[in-house]
Amino acid sequence: MNDHIQTTIQNPSSESATTLVLPAVPMHSQSIQDYLPHQYPFLLVDRVTAISEDASFIQGYKNLTMNEEFFQGHFPNYPIMPGVMMMEALAQISGILGMIIIQKRPKDGENFLFAGMENVRFKRPVVPGDQLVLQSQFVFQRRGVFKFHVTARVDDKVVAQAEILLSQQKLDI
Repeated sequence: MNDHIQTTIQNPSSESATTLVLPAVPMHSQSIQDYLPHQYPFLLVDRVTAISEDASFIQGYKNLTMNEEFFQGHFPNYPIMPGVMMMEALAQISGILGMIIIQKRPKDGENFLFAGMENVRFKRPVVPGDQLVLQSQFVFQRRGVFKFHVTARVDDKVVAQAEILLSQQKLDI
């Protein structure tokens, strides 16, 4: 079974044509963990369902159950997903896209750290039983800082959106 697709395109983070190796989709938790150092309970991407051929867009999801640790105290009689956790899930899907763009993985000593968020908007609550669809669009990269426009949806309705900044770092994890 082929778990990668090779394509030659204009790399979104560089000026020249380059060969990108894209992971096959859907990506399940084991292959997601090849691109992110996070582990349960902090891995907030359950599956990646789409990656554009030019590696400028990615989509995945997080299935939410009452067993999520954050629902236990936020709030006991009306559990909702904290907004910061939605932003973290969107940063993680963006981090996967960033790794694909730079053609590296954490095992290579490269990683992305959450550097900031702008224009954050929360539109409606996310509750147990929801499937949080995560979308990230690469905007630009400058001096190791990558910007992504991100959107989270439930039942095709926008629940959150923002611009997320990730900083490419050399880390031995």
